[in-house]
Amino acid sequence: MKTDFKFSNLLGTVYCRGNLVFTPDGNSLLSPVGNRVSVFNLTESSSYTLPLSHRRNISQLALGPDGSLLLSADEGGRAILSHLPQRLVLYHFSFKAPVSALAFSPSGRYFAAGVGRLVEIWNAPSTPSAASDEGLEFAPFVRHRVHAGHHDLVQGLEWSGDSRFLLSSSKDLTAHLWSLEPHEDFVPTILGGHREALIGAWFSAEQELIYTVSQDGALFQWHYAPLSDQSQLVNDALDDSAPMGWRIAQRHYFMQSSARMLCATYHAPSNLLVAGFSNGLFGLYELPDFNMIHTLSVSQQGIDYVALNKSGEWLALGAAQLGQLLVWEWQSESYILKQQGHFDRLNDLVFSRDANRIITAADDGKVKVWDSRSGFCIVTFTEHSSGVTACEFAQRGNVLFTASLDGSVRAWDLIRYRNFRTFSAPTRLSFSSLAVDSSGDVVCAGSLDSFDIHIWSVQTGQLLDQLAGHEGPVSSLAFAPSGGILVSGSWDHTVRMWNIFDRTQSSEALQLQADITDIAVRTDSKQIAVSTLDGQLTFWSVTEAIQSAGLDARRDVSGGRKLSDRRTAANIAGSKNFNCIAYSLDGSCLIAGGNSKYICLYDVLSGTLLKKFTVSVNLSLQGTQEFLNSRALTEAGPVGLLDDHAEASDLEKRIDRRLPGSGRGDSSLRRTQPEVRVTAVDFSPTGRAFCAASTEGLLIYSLDRDLQFDPFDLDIDITRANTLQALDGKSYLRALVMAFRLNENSLLKTVFQATPLAEVRRLVKELPTVYLARLIRFVAYTTDASPHLEINLRWIEAILSIHGSYLKDNLPSVSQELRTMQKAIGTIQADLSRVADENIYALDYVLSQSARQVAA
Repeated sequence: MKTDFKFSNLLGTVYCRGNLVFTPDGNSLLSPVGNRVSVFNLTESSSYTLPLSHRRNISQLALGPDGSLLLSADEGGRAILSHLPQRLVLYHFSFKAPVSALAFSPSGRYFAAGVGRLVEIWNAPSTPSAASDEGLEFAPFVRHRVHAGHHDLVQGLEWSGDSRFLLSSSKDLTAHLWSLEPHEDFVPTILGGHREALIGAWFSAEQELIYTVSQDGALFQWHYAPLSDQSQLVNDALDDSAPMGWRIAQRHYFMQSSARMLCATYHAPSNLLVAGFSNGLFGLYELPDFNMIHTLSVSQQGIDYVALNKSGEWLALGAAQLGQLLVWEWQSESYILKQQGHFDRLNDLVFSRDANRIITAADDGKVKVWDSRSGFCIVTFTEHSSGVTACEFAQRGNVLFTASLDGSVRAWDLIRYRNFRTFSAPTRLSFSSLAVDSSGDVVCAGSLDSFDIHIWSVQTGQLLDQLAGHEGPVSSLAFAPSGGILVSGSWDHTVRMWNIFDRTQSSEALQLQADITDIAVRTDSKQIAVSTLDGQLTFWSVTEAIQSAGLDARRDVSGGRKLSDRRTAANIAGSKNFNCIAYSLDGSCLIAGGNSKYICLYDVLSGTLLKKFTVSVNLSLQGTQEFLNSRALTEAGPVGLLDDHAEASDLEKRIDRRLPGSGRGDSSLRRTQPEVRVTAVDFSPTGRAFCAASTEGLLIYSLDRDLQFDPFDLDIDITRANTLQALDGKSYLRALVMAFRLNENSLLKTVFQATPLAEVRRLVKELPTVYLARLIRFVAYTTDASPHLEINLRWIEAILSIHGSYLKDNLPSVSQELRTMQKAIGTIQADLSRVADENIYALDYVLSQSARQVAA
């Protein structure tokens, strides 16, 4: 089995905290998710996560005017410069202090950063225009100028259209107007008069007006005019000797008495101002007349950030407390994007049988269905009234089962997206584990309140039996894939195997040394893997009921220390264990995760550790630090646990609404430090990916990476230009081989689409077998995403008919690729069947009309 899994995508969380940024074309939206950045393509309805990770949560994002350079800064002031189209990290840098604002100049030559009360202007790496005599800028971060005039935190930065001037707004109730280069006639200007901290300041399109907005809902309009008193002017004749300056022309107020303004943005070309309030309401206003165009309540909590795309048609809204991300088209009053992640801890996940969907269950009582290809949430089930602890797919059909702490087990139809059956126990219980047999006729659930296992019939919904035998709470359940055997793990240190379809319903107990945390059954139903609380992994034979192997995993799972720990991460291995385990599709590997920042992949036969995957390096989470820093320890405790927000200047930040003893709190607050952990893992049915439910969201690790440069058998003559030259010369086989050796996805698509259908069979026949697995995988993924149905099926037919005997003889090496192709063909079949069923009467009518015309 291949083990070269790499981080692919982050689902389950769409927005945490920070600013939202549209790309210059307005079709994509960048959202900070913890210490990562997710990109949502709004036109193609897809999303991906950039392969960069900060050491702390991201607080600011800035995108260059051409959309290529992305600058992100975290809470500690560390910045990463990356290339967005190629998803490459270019440079790491530290501003030495937290960054509160970032903005690129319209020319792309500079960017400004608000660092505390300072405004720093830096040179940005760029290509000079053809009319410029300057050379290329090789040093990415060169400071150009520092402006020190504010007395408090800088909260907003705005460049003028010609990149000559800069507006900065601060919590000191003022806005400052700076110039990029010194001018004889220019003096830095202070714009005051507000009674509360400023949210933003902007230039108008002609740069004749300046707008400033404060938290109390006051909007000031400034214009450049003589500073002398108007009463001294006679017959509107201006005194040329009077000094000129910026003065307040108009004052407007947002009438939201019960709410405070949290964010605002201004679109200069269309004169639109968008404001977000703490009651979940946003308003759209036209300036300079301050005409209200539209207001809408979109969230139960405050709106933390708003952004407009370049055309001013789409409005992005982010609510951190609920993890909501919305894109609203204000002209048609419709949603372009409406996504919300789980705002509580993930408990379980499962892949669908076709690997196209991932289901997650969380403590917020919601069950979400995610599209693994697009990364979007398809549907959310909210029928459960308490936390959902387990979810499981039936082997047949599109049926999902979930268990909850509200005492119910529900069955969901994923075609009509409805709850069609609800199972409950005679007494009120909180179910924590779930299992469904291979036929889908029987569902079992275990509880931490009762020691019995409840069995229901899916057809009738009636309780069939209660299995008694455990002397402690049932923590895990699993059916053997072959059917008939139910395996249960309990806190009484035993694992029991039940023959639930026999008359006697006998069980056999396997004794262990600690509480059972999770169990997994191999796909051939011949082996059971058991994880215990003492950090041990044991493997048992199902037929002989004896232990076949075991390993001590405490050193493997150990890693990361909390702020309250007085020891390093290497010395606290005794408190670590695995909470979730899962077999790979072929049963040769076992993946495990627990209360640490590592996911471990083991070889079952040898019991060796193959690879460790780091879930997160985010220091904003507890459990990611490795070493003990004595400088962070004080007499009052660790510095990170001291609450200094009681001294904040804003009343809303001083109020602590957490319940006494609550360890989770609000994920959008800075003082909340959740612990990094993995609560569930599962392999994809294709075997080419696995996913893990962690504190940061749903992490997907995959073997398929489109944009990564992974050359194969490369030499100096294999270049992109030579490949395109061979394609122009109609040397299709040579161009395809060169594209495979470069392994560049965009080049492969170009060669694939340019190959005539008449050349497909000859090309497939002459292709070396060393590239056959790569061709199958590429054709399968192209079939899944491309609308060219006939072309893709012609390629598949040629591969299977010409290389069928080779694929049969080498099935173990190409099994994953063939499984991916089978999934793509199944998707085509399902789509065609749906289209035919929906248009069957229209087709009958067309055929009858043609027959009538022939008869006439």
